[in-house]
Amino acid sequence: MTATYTFDVFSSLDGYGAASANWTGYWGKQGPELLDHRLALYGEEQRMVFGANTYRAFARMLAASTEESEVRDPWVTRMRSLPATVVSSTLEGPLDWPDATLVSGDAVDVVARLKEESEVPLRSHGSLSLNRALMAAGLVDRVQVTLFPVITGQTGVDPIFQGAADFDLELIESRTLDGHTQELIYRPTLHV
Repeated sequence: MTATYTFDVFSSLDGYGAASANWTGYWGKQGPELLDHRLALYGEEQRMVFGANTYRAFARMLAASTEESEVRDPWVTRMRSLPATVVSSTLEGPLDWPDATLVSGDAVDVVARLKEESEVPLRSHGSLSLNRALMAAGLVDRVQVTLFPVITGQTGVDPIFQGAADFDLELIESRTLDGHTQELIYRPTLHV
């Protein structure tokens, strides 16, 4: 049996993974339900999978943060304590991440092998280009989009699905958090 792989991503309504200018993390829309739900999601046993860029961004944000900053929300601290595989041909170890394994090679091959060998589910938060390639290869079982109620037309950065293949999405779960943020979980299939 193969492990389930979830591509977990935060998004503005217009499909950006982040924004510049004066937006804060979560676009300033986090609430107690969202934060508690995220902590529960990351409380389950699983293995994280990151590409080099996302690993670098997390490591940089965590190094520059304080214990009180939103970067250190309990779910992020929990995510950092989970076993992780970082797929990169540019990084060199050791990594500043507990229980992280650095693997070079083609991400599709690495994740296909992980899916076969892992006894726990796999999850990737962010890692946009890595996950677009994995989706095109049919390795993503679930796309979990946390949709924040903002449009970042002028300041949006990191378009989540720019350059991705075409997919049909089957909605398998949805919820509203804090009365305004949507979590949508889809099963993707390549549109042919």
